[in-house]
Amino acid sequence: MSPSSDLAGENVIYDIKLSTVVPASITAEGKTRQLTNMDLAMKLHYITTVHFFGRDAAEGLSIQDLKNPMFQWLQPYYPICGRIRRHDGGGRPFIKCNDSGVRIVEAKCAKTVDEWLETVNGGDHHRLLVYKQPLVADNFGFTPLVFLQFTEFKCGGLCVGMSWAHILGDAFSATECINMWGKFMANRTPAPHILSTPPIIHHLEMASSCRSLKLLDPLGDNWLTPNNLKMQMDTFHLTEKQLSDQLSGGNKNYKVKPFELISAIVWKSLAKIRDSCSMIVTVCKKGEFVQTSMENELPGNMHQVIGIVEAEMTGTDPLELAELIAGKLVDETSMIEKRMEGGSVNGHPADYILYGANLTFVNLEDVNLCGLKLRGQGPVFANLSIGGVGDEGAVVVVPYSGQGNGSGGRTVNVILPEPQLLQLKNELRVEWGIL
Repeated sequence: MSPSSDLAGENVIYDIKLSTVVPASITAEGKTRQLTNMDLAMKLHYITTVHFFGRDAAEGLSIQDLKNPMFQWLQPYYPICGRIRRHDGGGRPFIKCNDSGVRIVEAKCAKTVDEWLETVNGGDHHRLLVYKQPLVADNFGFTPLVFLQFTEFKCGGLCVGMSWAHILGDAFSATECINMWGKFMANRTPAPHILSTPPIIHHLEMASSCRSLKLLDPLGDNWLTPNNLKMQMDTFHLTEKQLSDQLSGGNKNYKVKPFELISAIVWKSLAKIRDSCSMIVTVCKKGEFVQTSMENELPGNMHQVIGIVEAEMTGTDPLELAELIAGKLVDETSMIEKRMEGGSVNGHPADYILYGANLTFVNLEDVNLCGLKLRGQGPVFANLSIGGVGDEGAVVVVPYSGQGNGSGGRTVNVILPEPQLLQLKNELRVEWGIL
């Protein structure tokens, strides 16, 4: 699936070349990565990141300069170079660590970095900078799990775009992995760099049901979320002042954080658009058990707590909703893991979606988006979002990483059915004055 497409009537992404990078040494024969139940719950979803660097950071860097550190980088991260296989032909999936590599995409852009960011501000065009190839039956066992796209802008700037199969690990693992490539480029990581298997977290059983997941008809080896509606993503920036202004008019006794406030405003607005008196939403957030550094861990889906919040929407103040999100989350993490334990439908392995099974709010305020550096310089803008979202939609909140006026605050990525997204933007503009 080529990233080349029209933007404002122009074919701006061109001269696309594909190649593959593999680890510097051969992984032990027969090495596999057995997938956890939480890994399998994420198998239809993927994570995308974009990091834009200015001319000072990127000028003179050739594609070979970008590739050369990867051979060493991929040695400790060998599972991301593997390919999906199934036990006994059609059984439980696992990763065969066969050093097939990550796919590298080279591209050029007819715009400058500033022109691109100005043109796509609030839009979904960053998808042109992240190459993606879905896991489908025809190429199921051969499709890479990670794609890295390097797009050179006419100003000399560079975008590093990554597509990461969520089955490998969550957003915290994905960003740690790409950040580590930057450290290998700067020769700032010790050798040998040995990564340990992530610890298994035993979650307390806080729920007796599992409403975070949606059961699908069996998909076989076509790992594509079956949407009934056309989904669209939009991105907007809320400054610290805008967030402060939203809090200043409310009850001072409410102790809420930016993620909870943003989620509450979007939740309230969508309830109005959908004419819903009550709603269940899914909330994903970093677990309190997660260690500060993940440098010495293999990627995995163990850093998040996932649960639901339910509320009556009629007459409920957004700050009340924000407090519900902060304090009334029913943790379903252990129930999700149990549900994925060998479930089947008519003899076929059961397939589920998580993001978009309900309206889903994803708290990635603590993700280290600016940890990737080139020549010691951070990105002029970085973003992260989630793909493969179901029809109920998702809202992904990350720290704002841009430069210049209006810095700070949060970047909000909203994935919704196209008509609802247009209505939401209007609602946020008219009712809340934040777009």
